[in-house]
Amino acid sequence: MAFTHITFEKKNKVATITLNEPVSNWLTILMMREIVEAIMDVKKDPTIQLLVFDHAGEKAFCDGVDVADHTEDKVLDMIEIFHRMFRVMEELDCTTVALVNGRSLGGGCELMSFCDIVIASEKAKIGQPEIAVGVFPPIAAAWFPKIIGLKNTYELLLTGKIIGAQEAKQMGLVNVVLPVENFKAEAEKFMQGFLNQSRPVAMWTKRAIKAGLNVNFLEALRMSEIIYLDGCMKTEDANEGISAFMEKRKAVWKDK
Repeated sequence: MAFTHITFEKKNKVATITLNEPVSNWLTILMMREIVEAIMDVKKDPTIQLLVFDHAGEKAFCDGVDVADHTEDKVLDMIEIFHRMFRVMEELDCTTVALVNGRSLGGGCELMSFCDIVIASEKAKIGQPEIAVGVFPPIAAAWFPKIIGLKNTYELLLTGKIIGAQEAKQMGLVNVVLPVENFKAEAEKFMQGFLNQSRPVAMWTKRAIKAGLNVNFLEALRMSEIIYLDGCMKTEDANEGISAFMEKRKAVWKDK
């Protein structure tokens, strides 16, 4: 699968989409079409456990959606493909990870925040500056209250301020902050903690978490029970994990 604005690789249960238009890695309409195509490929591949969003260059994960694509003649096409990225990501069962070793602004911040796990370096700068150019970020407006709370959302979206990685971690936008030196190697070590687990059990776990996001506790528990009994407990790996624990040995996942 050949792309012009991204690179796409699948290896050892990991798919990697690299934004490949440095210095800024702007999300152009053309790049976003390629990202959607790559995500759809991942969605159809049952062997993938992690989908990683990475970036070329040392300055920016992504500085956002290309301002040139916000003009009146392009904005409808831009919004359609931009939001389609998130719609197809929402359908993924695999764990999604963003590697942020630089600026993550605007649409780049939205893409980063929609990933299940965000690994940032100490030099990362994160924010939604759209209000300064007279617009607002629709994805962040819909998503941020769920992950960082209403007050933090108001603060970031209504001021447009840019924050550092540690403050983003305190807010809940980032999972872990790593030193700039050896960032990629340390990020790979962190991600190994996910890859060491059973792929199908991780899939059912993610489904259970997502099922309860927008309902009350009792309804979330009911759905979680169904997913546990009818999904997770019917995998070979669930039986293997329980047997391994009882037999005091390390589980050998079959990923089935």
